[in-house]
Amino acid sequence: MKIAMVSEHASPLAALGGVAAGGQKVQVAEISAALARRGHLVTVYTRRDDPDLPERVDTPQGYSVVHVPAGPAKSIPDDELLGHMGPFAQFLDDQWTVNRPDVVHAHSWRSGIATQLAARHLDLPAVQTFDAMEAVVRRHQDTSDTSSSDRHRIEAMVARSATWVVATCTDEVFELMRMGRSRNRISVVPCGVDLDMFTPDGPTAPRGGRHRIVSVGNSLPGKGFDVVLRALPALPDTELVIVGGPEASQLPADTEVRRLRKLARDLGVGDRVLMYGSVAREGMPAILRSADVVACTPWYEPSGIVALEAMACGVPVVASGVGGMLDTVVHDVTGRLVKPKSTAEVADAIIHLLRDQFLRQSLGAAGRDRARARYSWDRIAADTQRIYDRLEAADCRRQTSAATLSSG
Repeated sequence: MKIAMVSEHASPLAALGGVAAGGQKVQVAEISAALARRGHLVTVYTRRDDPDLPERVDTPQGYSVVHVPAGPAKSIPDDELLGHMGPFAQFLDDQWTVNRPDVVHAHSWRSGIATQLAARHLDLPAVQTFDAMEAVVRRHQDTSDTSSSDRHRIEAMVARSATWVVATCTDEVFELMRMGRSRNRISVVPCGVDLDMFTPDGPTAPRGGRHRIVSVGNSLPGKGFDVVLRALPALPDTELVIVGGPEASQLPADTEVRRLRKLARDLGVGDRVLMYGSVAREGMPAILRSADVVACTPWYEPSGIVALEAMACGVPVVASGVGGMLDTVVHDVTGRLVKPKSTAEVADAIIHLLRDQFLRQSLGAAGRDRARARYSWDRIAADTQRIYDRLEAADCRRQTSAATLSSG
């Protein structure tokens, strides 16, 4: 099967050993690689953001990446990308006219616009996955996204117009239905985890004698690092390691990093907070293994990839009961689910785990088992392929019927 993936701003190449590879980049890279292992021809289309990038890259993982000339060949703010989706769609239309895929799959709402413009013209089945839905994000956190006034309306249009919608978590299904999307044309396919990279066995990052909490994510207020910071005074002899954001050398200039460091000083825990900045993906398992607890406390998180990676490493998770983590983290089995933004619940959950080594080991082992049973990328690829097979079969039946009517 020929599969076209569209990820307009999140290149999967950034996830191949790169730093700060976000959830969408990892998801597109891993699902593309897993589908390629299953014998499919996978091409990922992403916007060119560097003039030195080649037009096409054939990756060692078996899929190809095409850099689409849409807008300036440089990194631009997300809220400026929408205006370049017309040229992006035209490029897809030209490419797919010559080399027609069997199914196209858009990742993010802007990718959905470009994908559906081309797919509708060429009568191709179009699958849609949203990285994070604006209506859901707004329910959980404040946002200054200047595109959000139009985004909800466009997302609803994209959701209703797609041939099929793949939700990353159950929470998204309810929002999609509120938008008018029929439930019988939605499937839930979660994010996966690399079970060969994220394992309980392997190198462990150095640490001292204190208990260690690890939190991972971009340096944004909604990631909830301050929730764990505020819990730290109640956790004596415990350090917090925050991974993500800019490179270590650029941390002092980051607005959110400065805010968190000031908060740590005001709380009297500045000497127990370590900020690593961006870490190459291959370095993440060792850091996660060094933790007694991995705290995932964002205000909202659709995929919950960090929680999955911690579970795969056999480390118990304390996670906000939102988005994808409601599906992946089983309360009191693989970790603890807490109310979003609740410092008291986070502190209580972590204290309980730090006091009981056997409980930590039990939850960690259960987390590893759950990750292996349900969240391997090969399993996620198989679930995704079943959707593609269904759409390809329906498309063939429709074309056969149309040809029969035409000949009659």
